[in-house]
Amino acid sequence: MSRPQQITVLGATGSIGLSTLDVIARHPARYQVFALSGFTRLSELLALCVRHSPRFAVVPEAGAARRLQDDLLAAGLSTRVLVGEEGLCQVASDPEVDAVMAAIVGAAGLRPTLAAVEAGKKILLANKEALVMSGALFMQAVRKSGSVLLPIDSEHNAIFQCMPLDFSRGLSNVGVRRILLTASGGPFRQTPLAELAHVSPEQACAHPNWSMGRKISVDSASMMNKGLELIEACWLFDAKPSQVEVVIHPQSVIHSLVDYIDGSVLAQLGNPDMRTPIANALAWPERIDSGVAPLDLFAIARLDFQTPDEERFPCLRLARQAAEASNSAPAMLNAANEVAVTAFLDGRVRYPEIASIIEEVLNLEAVVAVDDLEAVFIADAKARQLAGQWLSRHGR
Repeated sequence: MSRPQQITVLGATGSIGLSTLDVIARHPARYQVFALSGFTRLSELLALCVRHSPRFAVVPEAGAARRLQDDLLAAGLSTRVLVGEEGLCQVASDPEVDAVMAAIVGAAGLRPTLAAVEAGKKILLANKEALVMSGALFMQAVRKSGSVLLPIDSEHNAIFQCMPLDFSRGLSNVGVRRILLTASGGPFRQTPLAELAHVSPEQACAHPNWSMGRKISVDSASMMNKGLELIEACWLFDAKPSQVEVVIHPQSVIHSLVDYIDGSVLAQLGNPDMRTPIANALAWPERIDSGVAPLDLFAIARLDFQTPDEERFPCLRLARQAAEASNSAPAMLNAANEVAVTAFLDGRVRYPEIASIIEEVLNLEAVVAVDDLEAVFIADAKARQLAGQWLSRHGR
């Protein structure tokens, strides 16, 4: 290589961002950090800037930008601080950038990820909401720009590794019968149903296998995360919802499987560590060391599977319904879930009410076509409004 690849990490202070920076640091001759963004953990963002010396850092508002810029100058760094969505889009589409890790959680990551796509960047997609909210528009932009889109979710990356190279021709044309999307089942897989009304945010965030942020941990507990991944898989691999089956696999060793029409089932296995899919996508089509320990099958000894119980995981049912309805339904599902999970983490609603809020929003608002990004954000805003009305009506 004539120079290290320039990498922008959107959502640098989250678990995916930190894992990305860990992999990058293992290969300094190959990769260099171009820009980092953070939302609330600004002291952590400062420490990351000191360690990685990016060209740019991005924070959400002007006051935080001034404080961070002063701290960076005091540390002797020339890192320039940018502000808000405009700054995110700038560092995602800069001509010098080779690849963008899109790891901002939720709807906030959509515009900057699309900016990177439209600029033809290599996209390492960890922000599943970008595809959930605007799948057709997003994939159209990928095809138009020639951007390379590589999935970072461990499940989608596993599917990607098990697919034939020409899967874009359609599953039936490449001999694929179905995609098997694995799920750990989260912390409440065996909790008596009657006890779910009394679980705390701390219990919901205590994932048995993965270390993740609070919002995505709650989504994993409710299996909404798997529902969003189902929608994402449909767009990434041009699959129908009926071709994607969710399988609970508590050990989180098999990250997903692809079932072929000849009876072959290919699976990708590995320790539950996000550095594996990150390293795979960063170096694709090559392989690099990720720092992840080799898988010890003798220590694992057994692999278990079970069918998800939709009474226990109603969010999975709602997500599949939204996937089948398509159009504005996935954007509304995602928005209502973000409002409901925030309310749960704030102690304003009980855990089962997350699904109740989402279901009411989907029942109240008609599904409409989304022909542009503005229509996506209108659907998102309407769903948030309806979810807020549920909270107000119930005194939350």
